[in-house]
Amino acid sequence: MSDLATARLVLHPMTAAEAERVLAGQPDDAARWASGYPAEGDVFAARRLLETFAGPGDPRPFGNYEIRRREDGRVIGGIGFHGAPDENGDVTIGYGLVPSARGSGYASEALRGLLLFARERGVTRVKGGADLDNIASHHVMTAAGMRPAGQDERVRYFAITWTGAGTDTDPRA
Repeated sequence: MSDLATARLVLHPMTAAEAERVLAGQPDDAARWASGYPAEGDVFAARRLLETFAGPGDPRPFGNYEIRRREDGRVIGGIGFHGAPDENGDVTIGYGLVPSARGSGYASEALRGLLLFARERGVTRVKGGADLDNIASHHVMTAAGMRPAGQDERVRYFAITWTGAGTDTDPRA
């Protein structure tokens, strides 16, 4: 599977070998990890990806992606799907950036790229969530075209739904 490109980023589909290196905290000679990568969320996502490879099989294209800056190739975070679309065409996403990459619009750009990718593959709804106090992540999802979809005592949920061509929010906007 090939990389997904945005204006400033490359979303690289993570392989099992790359996920194993994330768990070990050891990049290979070609990997250029930004300081702080992998974060706890990246390790969790890599573990889940390896469990999927070992169980149901290769989840790609609905797996994890490393977020790499195009200008220097550094891995600055991760983004991905929590699994393949369900019977209704719904998927759940998650993402994170190293602290030094935050505040530059990278997360919103990566999320818009992933939303467009999902829509082009027939996904009808993408869901995500962030802790109530994670206002920056709320802004990321809103900037990418997702809208608030409820909350519980800990998490605010967001979603974007596509029901027909040209009638819904375009994540590239």
